[in-house]
Amino acid sequence: MIVAEHFIESARQHGFELYTGVPCSYLKPFINTVIDSSQLRYIGAANEGDAVAVAVGAELGGVRSVVMFQNSGLGNAVSPLTSLTHIFKIPLLLIVTLRGEPGGPADEPQHELMGAITTELLELMGISWEFFPQSADEIELVLSRALGHMEQENRPYALVMRKGSVAKSDLQAQPDIHAIVSHANPVATEPEAQRGDMLRAVQAATTDDDVLVATTGYTGRELYATGDHLNQFYMVGSMGCAVSVGLGLAVARPERRIVVLDGDGAALMRLGALATVGYEKPGNLVHVLLDNGLHESTGGQATVSRSIDFGGLAAACGYTRIERVSQPAELAAILERPATELTFVHAPILAGVPELPRPSITPAAVAARLRAHLLPDGRETIGH
Repeated sequence: MIVAEHFIESARQHGFELYTGVPCSYLKPFINTVIDSSQLRYIGAANEGDAVAVAVGAELGGVRSVVMFQNSGLGNAVSPLTSLTHIFKIPLLLIVTLRGEPGGPADEPQHELMGAITTELLELMGISWEFFPQSADEIELVLSRALGHMEQENRPYALVMRKGSVAKSDLQAQPDIHAIVSHANPVATEPEAQRGDMLRAVQAATTDDDVLVATTGYTGRELYATGDHLNQFYMVGSMGCAVSVGLGLAVARPERRIVVLDGDGAALMRLGALATVGYEKPGNLVHVLLDNGLHESTGGQATVSRSIDFGGLAAACGYTRIERVSQPAELAAILERPATELTFVHAPILAGVPELPRPSITPAAVAARLRAHLLPDGRETIGH
């Protein structure tokens, strides 16, 4: 058994300063110690896949990150672990608890199957792993192996935590409860422009100092076709994770404005991410939802967006400024103002897409050049 602070301090010495995840009783000492630290940042995610995406954004911004969750939630993280970290070659440190370990302590029945297959699932996803250290003298060796793999392979590395690995630690800090204050524009809008018109307006109203994160599907492809730039990140797979990546970037690089170009289908897949973003309230994040009511890149099947007040939903989640636009010029006007508060922009758009090339640049190259663009002088870290 180790003391959580010993592992966390050793990890901090290696640059791990952001932790994100979903609680598990095995992880309670870890999460409590991180929350109480003045040198670290903890972001509680709505689900495990969102946590992976937040950590990806932070890593792209130069901050090494740890993702922590129960093995029963590993399934929620499969999509970003296979189509985001793997494809873009993003190294993260994973701490996955081993509830329901075969031959281990008695546990609840829902953990039985996942306990038996946790390590096999990691291996199927191509994620190297070892057991979490059981003694203080193992910590540095384990971290060295993890970092060596991460730096050589640019892939996640998992530490599988058995019960009783970490001594208890009570939380000292009180929860930070935010009041919901929004400046909502309740006027409904009808679509008048197409996606490409909105994307051209975004590019015209932003600079190289901004970062554009485009959701998977036609949004990323059309942004690339409109004009490929070093500050643009095109998601592939990982549907619904764009705003979580944007959150990680916003926290890691507070001096940059992060503009997330989301879609209605993607946002609906991971609505819980809006609650996490609204709680964290990064003032440098602008979340633009391009809503055509369709899963257009997969054949035009309808989403349920027409029955949802996305602006009201964002306001309820804690976004502080809500805007609704129907014209590219209106979107440009919002983006031409400095970012001072967390903003959600609902932009209904017309269906339709031109013939689009697929990006010739690989996802790994997109990630590498964005890192170089953001961190020309090397990796930086954040405080609490």
